[in-house]
Amino acid sequence: MKTNPAPMAIDVRGLTKVFGTEPAVNEISFSVPPGSTTALLGGNGAGKTTTISMLLGLIKPTAGSIAVLGWDIARHKHKVLARMNFESPYVDLPKRLTVRQNLKVYAQLYGVIDVKQRIEQLAEELNLKDFIDRAAGTLSAGQKTRVGLAKAFVNEPDVLLLDEPTASLDPDTADWVRQHFADYQKKAGATILLASHNMSEVERLADNVVMMNKGRIVDEGAPNDLLARYGRENMEEVFIDIARNRRTPSRDEEGAAVAELLNYDEGESSP
Repeated sequence: MKTNPAPMAIDVRGLTKVFGTEPAVNEISFSVPPGSTTALLGGNGAGKTTTISMLLGLIKPTAGSIAVLGWDIARHKHKVLARMNFESPYVDLPKRLTVRQNLKVYAQLYGVIDVKQRIEQLAEELNLKDFIDRAAGTLSAGQKTRVGLAKAFVNEPDVLLLDEPTASLDPDTADWVRQHFADYQKKAGATILLASHNMSEVERLADNVVMMNKGRIVDEGAPNDLLARYGRENMEEVFIDIARNRRTPSRDEEGAAVAELLNYDEGESSP
């Protein structure tokens, strides 16, 4: 007896967003299997944040479709959002509320059942106890990072969207953050979509990479496959190649070029 395969955790088809006359995202399609991590890469203005905003339902697509956990976001957003969460250092929590108050608000928004117990659990796991009753606006960068993690984990999400989560952090704190994401994914079987400019982070966390440039997907593959394809030693070099429109020809392109050269040589040498 055949069983239907589990749906992709994230499935994007022909997704487009046009602001004015310029497409910020231009007919992109990609899938993220359950329990995996996909890195969404590209330079500034490539369309990464716009894509994440559409996945969260914050921006309405001009065209295309998004399915998360098998549900069409456009028609069934309310069935999915409670099972998702988001983290970005560029999005501040309300500064006048204490850490505890912030987490309580978000826990209630996400429908967490035992809010008090969940906040206590997060405070223990993420070392928030020393400043949990301080206003969020008075915290150091490292403390804000830990609070941001607590907010991202508050509803124990099945899908976690991350927009440059370790930007501007020192190496030690950044490593600590990455480890927490990896530990959470292993424990919860969560799916992660990661937008990042940190290529060592991508090499460490990502199972698959989607490369964007000017709103389009220009390449995709596992990190090791991309390294082999571009003949590079690390993802930073691959990123630069794609950003500067330098790429290694595909096998089909190489074959066509060789055939063209052979035909030319034969024509030149014929009587």
